[in-house]
Amino acid sequence: TFQGIARGGSGTFAARGLGFGIPSLRVDGNDYLAVHAVAKWAIERARRNLGPTLVEYVTYRVGAHSSSDDPSAYRPKAESDAWPLGDPIIRLKNHLIHKQVWTEQRHIQAEAEILETVIAAQKEAESHGTLHAGGKPSTRDMFEGVYAETPPHLRRQRQQAGV
Repeated sequence: TFQGIARGGSGTFAARGLGFGIPSLRVDGNDYLAVHAVAKWAIERARRNLGPTLVEYVTYRVGAHSSSDDPSAYRPKAESDAWPLGDPIIRLKNHLIHKQVWTEQRHIQAEAEILETVIAAQKEAESHGTLHAGGKPSTRDMFEGVYAETPPHLRRQRQQAGV
């Protein structure tokens, strides 16, 4: 949630946790290594039964919510240019190249492999139909394979639906 609205004018989200005695951190959410390290730390705390951890990941959504969204209606045009944290993928790529464990060529190859995987998954999904074309699941399908034992209220709904 946009912090200018969601915070209600208070300090950071992380600061709120401190008021409840919850260990809290504010992290650059566009830094993969920082996100990973803090998540690992919070998970370890939980596994050791040390209580909750509040982590505020500060990030920025550069793109629109969807293809039908127009961010210029609610954002200043130059806002994303002023965001200092940068693209997390590019930052990680540059870090790994600097550490000499990744190359620009490997990155291009990985992007092509990932795109191929995504396109194959999309085609597989679309083979079952889309919102606009193809087969539609039956009403019965929404009751199948959801629970090991169907709760009474869903049994009644299924009977009412006639399936």
